[in-house]
Amino acid sequence: MNLLPLPAFSDNYIWMLHNGSQAIVVDPGDSAPVVQALKRLDLTLQAILVTHHHADHVGGVDALRHATGATVYGPARENIPEPLVRLAQGDTVEVLGLHFSVLDVPGHTAGHIAYYCPEMDGAPLLFCGDTLFSGGCGRLFEGTPAQMLDSLDQLSALPGDTRVCCTHEYTLSNLKFARAVEPGNAALLHYSSSCEALRAQNLPTLPSQMALERDINPFLRVRQTAVAQAARGYDAQVHQDDAVAVLAALRQWKNEFR
Repeated sequence: MNLLPLPAFSDNYIWMLHNGSQAIVVDPGDSAPVVQALKRLDLTLQAILVTHHHADHVGGVDALRHATGATVYGPARENIPEPLVRLAQGDTVEVLGLHFSVLDVPGHTAGHIAYYCPEMDGAPLLFCGDTLFSGGCGRLFEGTPAQMLDSLDQLSALPGDTRVCCTHEYTLSNLKFARAVEPGNAALLHYSSSCEALRAQNLPTLPSQMALERDINPFLRVRQTAVAQAARGYDAQVHQDDAVAVLAALRQWKNEFR
């Protein structure tokens, strides 16, 4: 099975999985990169997986559905154009011989879902949309800090070798913020150097790995003393043992960070 990030817009990735003849795509905000890849690789599109309703994730769905007849899967509680197989926590999707468990991960949007495959060519695979980024998390447009913390805790509990397929190339800006939160984190400093080298060659920093994210991502580390102290340094009202308050402060700090 081949895993490809198809660049779209200025910083999106449309993830494609294919076996040499058939393909799946995730969050196709634009149909053009998908159509080009299908033609270049001589693939038939079987399924479209959608994590949430934002236009840069669904803008190409209708065109691809009409052009290919692919089945579209997406969140049960969001406004996604029909026809759509609507999914929520506990549901499964079986396509190209892979089994994806559906996880409810609200926070960025109210009905955001993620797709987790426990085994794909020797390691787990996660399509997490805009809930988790490498070194960061999504903005809280519709959900609450408590929801986002629950969602990130659920993702963080996945096996360490899980490949984390985020949908934006935000890694360098996220790591700049993460270093402001934890300047003494050696794993973070090493990862930052590696990612800067990749981007200098115009290569993607993704997929990441869950074990790495647990070591370097401040939004997965809200219960670490250094991260909680940094959040309190930003907002003196934060109680360091209140993980929700720490996450909320970090997210607001990141919103303002330059």
